[in-house]
Amino acid sequence: MGAGESGTGAALLAKAKGFDVFVSDNGTIAEKYRLDLEGNNIPFEEKKHSEDRILESQIIIKSPGIPDTVGIIQKAVEKGIRIIDEIEFAAHYTTARIIAITGTNGKTTTTLLTYHLLKEAGWNVGLAGNIGQSLAKQVIEDKYDWYVVEISSFQLEGTYTFNPYVGVILNITPDHMDRYDHKLQNYVNAKFRLVQNLGAEDHFIYYQDNDVVRQEVDKHTISSHVHSLSLEHGASAYLEDGDMIFDKAAEDGFRIALKDTVLRGKHNAINMMAAVQSALTCGVSEEWIRKGLKTFVNAPHRLEYVTSINNVDFVNDSKATNVDAVGYALESFSEPLVWIAGGVDKGNNYDLIMETVNQKVKALICLGKDNQKLRDAFHEEIIDLLETDNMKDAVKSAMTYAHEHDVILLSPACASFDLFKSYEDRGEQFKEAVWELKQGFENQVLS
Repeated sequence: MGAGESGTGAALLAKAKGFDVFVSDNGTIAEKYRLDLEGNNIPFEEKKHSEDRILESQIIIKSPGIPDTVGIIQKAVEKGIRIIDEIEFAAHYTTARIIAITGTNGKTTTTLLTYHLLKEAGWNVGLAGNIGQSLAKQVIEDKYDWYVVEISSFQLEGTYTFNPYVGVILNITPDHMDRYDHKLQNYVNAKFRLVQNLGAEDHFIYYQDNDVVRQEVDKHTISSHVHSLSLEHGASAYLEDGDMIFDKAAEDGFRIALKDTVLRGKHNAINMMAAVQSALTCGVSEEWIRKGLKTFVNAPHRLEYVTSINNVDFVNDSKATNVDAVGYALESFSEPLVWIAGGVDKGNNYDLIMETVNQKVKALICLGKDNQKLRDAFHEEIIDLLETDNMKDAVKSAMTYAHEHDVILLSPACASFDLFKSYEDRGEQFKEAVWELKQGFENQVLS
């Protein structure tokens, strides 16, 4: 059910393993996935779910975006049909070791960096999950010895026997509360399915400074090796005087200076510690880890520097779709900020970043169809507050509030679907608007 990257990958693997496969999508199937299905003689339907055919299934591989509350899923549950996620299905058909990384924020950066560290060291490694190509599609050929998998709470909901060699939980803060009946514990339970099958030879890495994660760890009996991360002392890896220190990596431990890496901010120190600890656990040498940390290029839309106009820096953090991610972004800067935020609110509590906003933000540009919640939260805290529903206007307006050495930061705290196709689309439109504005300034100078 669902014919995106996950669903189509699952269908292709199932066909390759001899299953009788049918694909059903309630929306329109993208052309590239339609061609994959047609090219492999897999029957499919779109813009509907045919109950008679679906409810004849023995197994339903449900795309993570489909909630359990959908009527056809509830009927399948009542019939006792097994419903799993693509990751669960794919893991049955590979002997490769898996590093699985989850968390409310930072999982994409951590996944990409972990993959980079292994690949730079010459390891035979694939990248999969909530980023890049589906795990199931790659498992058809199964040419890798290792997979680094970004895994979301939605995907974890459908895992039962999934057993990574390394499981990482970075942090848990309120997100997707609409999916979890506005109960944080439901979201926590989904995330902690990651540890349910870890055994004595496996490894669990977690960020202990996050209260929710630490308290949940204390509730569980975790059979694997456990490695904690912290910005303070008292962990397997921690931060001290601007250095990441890995006490258990060697007899005398070793340290890596943050200044010798390419990522910025304490939140990225956590991400780097998680990636390095994962790589060390798997056997990557200190030498290759140091090299990899210097050559890493992060994915777009995550504190991505765009350009400068009149000594004002523009930073694209469109991936920051919740309050916690915005908090990390704000803490990464010492310069005064003009903040562009807004979109589809997912149950945000802006009180969590109020103090940081008061300290760092000089103006707020609300970008969305409905900015009421943002406006209500900050209208008394921020003197300069403006509303718009157009990216070009948002960028131009932000520039009017900025002075030399300020930073204009797109960090929305919200989903993108009111004005944009995706957070990627929002970030690309931001960059286009910035470059258009810069061209205008340069033309004025030339004239």
